[in-house]
Amino acid sequence: MWADLQKQFAAALFQREIAPPEGLLSTLERFDVHRDNFAAGLSRALAVRYPATERLVGEAFFSAMARDFVNLHPPASPVLLEYGGSFAEFVETFEPARQLPYLPDVVRLEDARVRAYHAADAPPLAPSELAAIPVERLAELTFVIHPSVAVLRSRHPIVTIWSMNVGETALAPIDDWSGEDALVTRPDLLVETRRLRPGGAMFVERLMAGAAFGSAAEEAALETQNFDLSAILAEILTAGVIAAN
Repeated sequence: MWADLQKQFAAALFQREIAPPEGLLSTLERFDVHRDNFAAGLSRALAVRYPATERLVGEAFFSAMARDFVNLHPPASPVLLEYGGSFAEFVETFEPARQLPYLPDVVRLEDARVRAYHAADAPPLAPSELAAIPVERLAELTFVIHPSVAVLRSRHPIVTIWSMNVGETALAPIDDWSGEDALVTRPDLLVETRRLRPGGAMFVERLMAGAAFGSAAEEAALETQNFDLSAILAEILTAGVIAAN
């Protein structure tokens, strides 16, 4: 009985055509206020999770988009940490956002940053530890990747767009509208976002998939003519991509 009332109450929160439980019929106006406040709270939670996205489209547009998402995707758990994880897929199908084809990838980048923030802690591998490995052994080694690491490939300059809309770089026209690969890590307390060099995304993805160092480097070199292993290795060590064993 109580479980049925809870289900009806929850359904009525998201669908106005569903009546609330009979015990609330004398307070429909209050229930409507509760319903609106609940939806507004979830919409605001999405805005906190995706600040660059909100700035890109404006508060009113984002609020309308978020309300539609909330109506279609109510929370499945009382823990809201994961809520909004499918927002990028929703944005891809949100008709008013069709003119912003880069927007879903910006959402994915922000989602990766949230997941990195909440990822498990792990000490990153120090460059000196890697340097101590004999060269003849390096090619055959596999590495443990830091739990916070995410790689995102995009046909759009998502790192540039994101950085402009969170205040990391100044707003300016993007003259070179080419794709960018993003690397998200949290080696210490702060989440970091970098634009990877050519071939870097493939190299890190292969390492994440368990490929040996040499194999990952070969595949990355085949993907791009400008693959610079030394530069990329220095970059991912600085970013804390590889975890210490």
